[in-house]
Amino acid sequence: MSTPLIRPNVLQLEPYSPGKPIEEVKRELGLTDVVKLASNENPLGPSPRAIEAAVQAMQSVNLYPDGSCFELRQAVAKHLQVPPECLLFGNGSDELIHYIGLTFLMPGDEVITGHPSFVRYEAAAQLNNAPLHLVPLREHRFDLPAILERVNDRTKLIFIANPNNPTGTIVTAEEVEAFMNALPEHVVVVWDQAYQEYVSRADYPDTLRYVRDGHNVIVLRTFSKAYALAGLRVGYAIARPEIIDAMNRVREPFNVNSVAQAAALAALHDQEHLRRAVELNRQGLEYFYQHFERLGLRYVRSEANCVMVDVQRDSKPIFDQLLRKGVIVRTGHIFGLPTYLRITTGKPEENERFICALEEVLQA
Repeated sequence: MSTPLIRPNVLQLEPYSPGKPIEEVKRELGLTDVVKLASNENPLGPSPRAIEAAVQAMQSVNLYPDGSCFELRQAVAKHLQVPPECLLFGNGSDELIHYIGLTFLMPGDEVITGHPSFVRYEAAAQLNNAPLHLVPLREHRFDLPAILERVNDRTKLIFIANPNNPTGTIVTAEEVEAFMNALPEHVVVVWDQAYQEYVSRADYPDTLRYVRDGHNVIVLRTFSKAYALAGLRVGYAIARPEIIDAMNRVREPFNVNSVAQAAALAALHDQEHLRRAVELNRQGLEYFYQHFERLGLRYVRSEANCVMVDVQRDSKPIFDQLLRKGVIVRTGHIFGLPTYLRITTGKPEENERFICALEEVLQA
């Protein structure tokens, strides 16, 4: 049988590489007790109200979901103080990134993002035959002046993760204002704010202001991180109604399932649970910083729920030895940072277990 003619740009695309699942590590290494600090998941878990709503919604899964996410749309619109027509929901933010590529990119259009950052920006460009320019981070942060230098008449999309994954760093309100003022009108800027609920710095930019002011801006947010609904996949885009209308034309029907919609709505209404998750994350980061400093390891201060630490040697053997101790993290090789590990904050006992395991491995 002959091989089907597959588009070359699809064959060139690297499949997404997630953190190792707990069950896989147990099978491979014969372990029974494994801690996963690899995928920026919320260790507190979802709001009990979200779980209750999901269970109740299961009674009606014989019916198709509301494709427009009406109730969730109204609630998020009220929460953000934006019109409902400025919102579009997706099966996670990554689906919305895919829709952005389909909506805006034609062959020859160009895309700019920082490196390292979230790999699905690259996929959106490559799947649409759009040349991609990767601008190196500067001191682990998006270099907005360097991005501006790469903008030309063919630039269509700029993706900026703020906070950035994997580094957890932000660009500030002042930097964003200068950037937006210098940007040509034909460019659409996508501000991916998957981790924005965790941010504590006062100089974090209000990018929704640019949506309200009518700029060519798309803001992405998600219920996967601080709201702890990663397994249900609910993300949303905020943009001018004209942009949302265009993206809605490429949206798959019924793309956000009814259980996910119900859980996200309930989670949004439990802001106290969200505050507990944010505080747990803050404590986890401070614990890591304290012990990294004790061990003499450089790290990148984070505004997300993960931290990058420089183990000052090839991180792959460190990663492998941590696995054998039942601790899953992320090696920096996939981000072009071969001496770094990325660690998600966990529960206090999980964070302590990681630090103990890391110290043992480094001393060995």
